[in-house]
Amino acid sequence: MLTRIAHKNTTQNPGGSAALKRAEQTGLRLAVLCRTLAIGVFAAWWIGVGLMAGTPIAPSAYAILIGLTLLGATTYSVVGTRYDQCWLKYATYSADILAICAVFALVPVRSGSDIPQIYAFKAWGVHVFFPIIAMACLSLSWRLVLWCGAVAVTGWASAFTFVIQDMPRRLEWADMPLNADANDYATLFLSPDFVGTGNRIVESGMVLTTAGILALAVYRARRVFFAQLAAEEARAGEQAAREHATGILGKYVPEAVALQLVNDTKALVPHEVEGVVLVADIAGFSDFASGKPPTEVIDRLNTFLDHAATCVSRHNGVVILFTGDGLLATFNTPIPMDEPEKAALACAHDLVAQARRQDFALRVGLASGPLAAGSVGSSERQAFTVYGETVNRAARLETLGKDLNAAIIADTGVAQTSNEIELTLSGEHQLKGIPGSWPIWTWRPD
Repeated sequence: MLTRIAHKNTTQNPGGSAALKRAEQTGLRLAVLCRTLAIGVFAAWWIGVGLMAGTPIAPSAYAILIGLTLLGATTYSVVGTRYDQCWLKYATYSADILAICAVFALVPVRSGSDIPQIYAFKAWGVHVFFPIIAMACLSLSWRLVLWCGAVAVTGWASAFTFVIQDMPRRLEWADMPLNADANDYATLFLSPDFVGTGNRIVESGMVLTTAGILALAVYRARRVFFAQLAAEEARAGEQAAREHATGILGKYVPEAVALQLVNDTKALVPHEVEGVVLVADIAGFSDFASGKPPTEVIDRLNTFLDHAATCVSRHNGVVILFTGDGLLATFNTPIPMDEPEKAALACAHDLVAQARRQDFALRVGLASGPLAAGSVGSSERQAFTVYGETVNRAARLETLGKDLNAAIIADTGVAQTSNEIELTLSGEHQLKGIPGSWPIWTWRPD
């Protein structure tokens, strides 16, 4: 199960796998360095104790220590290079563990004495494996931790079996008298024939349990690593989505709306939808601009358009295009909404009021009907747009407002939704380029 989940994480996130591999290599170097230093400290301690006690160190022990040191230096030098192989860390830790097992099986407890080798298991103990298993955690490989535990138990059992195989007599805890006293206990435990198989089984269980717990801790750390990486990628994706939305819809689309559009890709695919088009234009803007410095004209216009775009957004509409001294906005596309006619009419009323506060006279044409909408352009640059007869009617209605001296000019589809803003029927009119006569509804400010 751990293998299947870990494989899923790395295959779904190759960038995370590469980052984790770099972290594993760094951790493995640290683990090899710590392990080599530990061997050096142990060797210094062992030799120092032997010299102070006047006990020479067995040549085999020197050979094991030198071999382990050279192995560590070699491993450290190739980790992360083209010579690095996945099996190298397993081989290095296996060599360390098996070397320790060899010490238990072959190196005399005291050089030059006839102390039975079984005393090595009483004098040193299984705890010597725990630092090695702990250092394996630095590699961030839960497999390596489990491997070390398994090798330690296998080597420990093999060394024990090797030592006791030629013993003519073997005593176990079962040989303790029923009513044993302290002397009986000491006699049995210190006997050169006492092997304590049950102790070795318990010690093996402790090593496996420790390795399993540490492997689980490393596995959880890897999961946290991938979770953090996924969160960072999600944040980067959201940032990219905001930039994408801004590039398509412009800065006047609210961020929440822009993200909704990016998440709902169908909203940007060319499609047909029933909606309302709003076309607004400042009446007499040419006369207003005449004789004024261009910077003043642009500043005033930008201020108005900024407020106008905010007003459209407040009514859940989207500004599709700024048309010089006006704008084109849509309702119910690309953002779906209920009662787009009512929202568009309320927005038009607020736009006229906003323009009057800035000393502008605004004409707004409102037309409802089918719209072709979607993202158009090249592979490098695209823009969201709307087109069709409804768009043309809205533009013609805005132009007709000049003849009718009206601020809001709407078709019947929009006028029928009016309940707070009273529109007046101004008869039927022909619209340039559009066949037939159209009932026209208007509103004039007081």
